[in-house]
Amino acid sequence: MKRSKTIIWSLILLVLILSLYRVFPNRPYGFAPQWAMAVFAGAVIKDKKWAFIVPVLSMFISDLLYQILYSSGLSTMQGFYEGQWQNYLLFGLLVFVGMAIRKINVVNVLIASVAAPTIYFILSNFILWAGWTGTRGLGRPKTFDGLLLCYNDAIPFYRTSLMATVVFSALLFGAYYLIRKNSLKPATA
Repeated sequence: MKRSKTIIWSLILLVLILSLYRVFPNRPYGFAPQWAMAVFAGAVIKDKKWAFIVPVLSMFISDLLYQILYSSGLSTMQGFYEGQWQNYLLFGLLVFVGMAIRKINVVNVLIASVAAPTIYFILSNFILWAGWTGTRGLGRPKTFDGLLLCYNDAIPFYRTSLMATVVFSALLFGAYYLIRKNSLKPATA
C-alpha cells in the first residue's frame, strides 16, 4: 500500500510541475511536456479513465494559468480560444500511443515519443486547415497546396514538440523507474 501511495503522489507532483512548466515565460514555443505525459499515462496508469484524464487535466491547468496571465495583462497568449476542444481531444487520443507500449523500455518509449507529436502534428494541422477560414490556419486555401502550406507553417512547432516529447518522456519514464526501483527495496534497519 505504501508503494502505491508513493507512486500516486509522485505522479500528482509530476503532473503539477509539468503543467506549470508549460506556462514558463521564454521557453521555446511548443517545448511542452503534454505529449510525453499522454504517452506516459497510456503506458503506466492502469485505470484507463485516469490515463485519459491526466494529460487533459494538465493541459487544462496550463490553459487556465495562461488565461489568468492573459487577463492580467502578463501574457499575450490566451489560455482559452476557439477550437481548443480539438486539442484536448487530440491529447486524449495520444494516450493510445502510450497504451500501445507493451513493454516499457528505452526503444519502445523512444518510438512512442516520436509517434505522439508526429500524429498530433499531422492531425492538428489537417483539422486547422480543413476547419476554419480567415485567420485560423493563416487563411490557407482549401487545396492540397494550401494543406502543404499549413504543414510547412507548423514545422518549427513540430521540431520543438518532438524534442520536448523525447526529453520529457525520458524524465517521466526515468522518474517512474527510479521511484518504483526505490520503493521496492526492502527497508534496512
